[in-house]
Amino acid sequence: MKDPKYPSLYQINTRVWLTELSGNLGRQATLDDIPDAELDRLAEMGFDWIWFLSVWTTGKLGREISRENPEWRHDFEATLPDLKEEDIAGSGFAIAAYTVHPDLGGDEALERLRNRLFERSLKLMLDFVPNHMGPDHPWVTEHPEYFISGTEDDLKNYPQNYIQVKQEKEDLIFAYGRDPYFSGWPDTVQLDYSNPDTVEAMSSELLRISTQCDGVRCDMAMLVLPEVFEKTWGWAAQPFWPMVINLVHEKVPGFCFLAEVYWDMEWALQQQGFDYAYDKRLYDRLTEGHARAVREHFFAGLDYQDKLARFLENHDEQRAASEFGAEQHRAAAVITFLSPGLRFFHQGQFEGRLKRISPHLVRAPEEPVNEDIQKFYGSLLSALKKPVFRYGCWELLECVPAWDGNTTWDSFLAFAWENKDGRQVLVCVNYSPHDSQCFVHLPFEYSAGATIRFVDLMSSDFYERESYELLSPGLFVDLPAWGYNVFEVLVL
Repeated sequence: MKDPKYPSLYQINTRVWLTELSGNLGRQATLDDIPDAELDRLAEMGFDWIWFLSVWTTGKLGREISRENPEWRHDFEATLPDLKEEDIAGSGFAIAAYTVHPDLGGDEALERLRNRLFERSLKLMLDFVPNHMGPDHPWVTEHPEYFISGTEDDLKNYPQNYIQVKQEKEDLIFAYGRDPYFSGWPDTVQLDYSNPDTVEAMSSELLRISTQCDGVRCDMAMLVLPEVFEKTWGWAAQPFWPMVINLVHEKVPGFCFLAEVYWDMEWALQQQGFDYAYDKRLYDRLTEGHARAVREHFFAGLDYQDKLARFLENHDEQRAASEFGAEQHRAAAVITFLSPGLRFFHQGQFEGRLKRISPHLVRAPEEPVNEDIQKFYGSLLSALKKPVFRYGCWELLECVPAWDGNTTWDSFLAFAWENKDGRQVLVCVNYSPHDSQCFVHLPFEYSAGATIRFVDLMSSDFYERESYELLSPGLFVDLPAWGYNVFEVLVL
């Protein structure tokens, strides 16, 4: 079967998972120890992509910085009250080499894992961090010109943005990797995209990575855009993304690029050639809880929406089960994952985990499974496997007042899905903390006198209506606070 128009991705915290497996095995687990049964389960759940977070080599210096940073350590202790030094392995984004960490089994183990994924029609996504490297990277010594250097005055006046790195001949001062709005990341050094040699070197790295996986999630992808780089550092940057994406596609057609992006720059990254860009704006509007703003977000054209990655949590965001109340969590998930784009899920989300795990850590806290959330996601994933959601056409529907003076219609979002085989689905969500009613204008055509059955894919409920009832003013919907229906629409 051809690749779905709207695929699903599952993010795995690789080092944390291998720590858990190591405890069971009584030895250091590698990528080879990931059970086939678990890969079978992920395929059966309906995923197309598996993103293995933090497989690349990190260094001793980066690890020491992570362990000694008091602010970070406070965060680590909040996650792991019984924190041990070995739990802090350094950030997976302070990369010392784009080779798989030896503790994970090296590049050979990754190749074997990729082959096992391929046997199950699963694609492999890995990290690419364009903006910076870890301070242990060989380029710091061999090619210091690849990085933004600083002066003694910079180090003295802006210690939050510069680091002195010891060298054999003389110590050098480098800028921390950063974005223009915050202090630098002290376990990184900033790459200099005003230098054509840096651009060429990073292009070569990405070309090599493209032979090891099927796609990359590009960390803070907007930071190397020429206009952002110049705003941050004051120097004109070499264009990077259009050039390197074309180079990779010439070598590996169909290779996927996913951009982590903020500041409403999703469209800009899509225009640079990215297949998908984070939809952080939808996430923010869902957390704010105002239905109108969420609904208006879906006014955008499908040429834009189809290339958004929709999520409720990832390694950067708080856990959805802690950010949302239980009912709002379910309503937000129905909106997020039954809209067009890439459906992006995170390890622990289905179990209702509450504690976010920093990418510096390699151990997770023990948490009980929230069986209600797990049951909900089981139903949602089962629905998402239906071809209508993977290959069908999506449309935002109009909701109107159920009667004069009833303003609760404004709390609704309604979507229609229709497949080429005639399968139809209606999604209705009351995204508010109160009961709400509306009429939904349906886009489907029915013959006069037909009986229409609405079967809820998320429950055992069903309703029947005569076709004439649906013409004007539409289907009457009455839902409790944060209530939802996912109706398969059948003509009897």
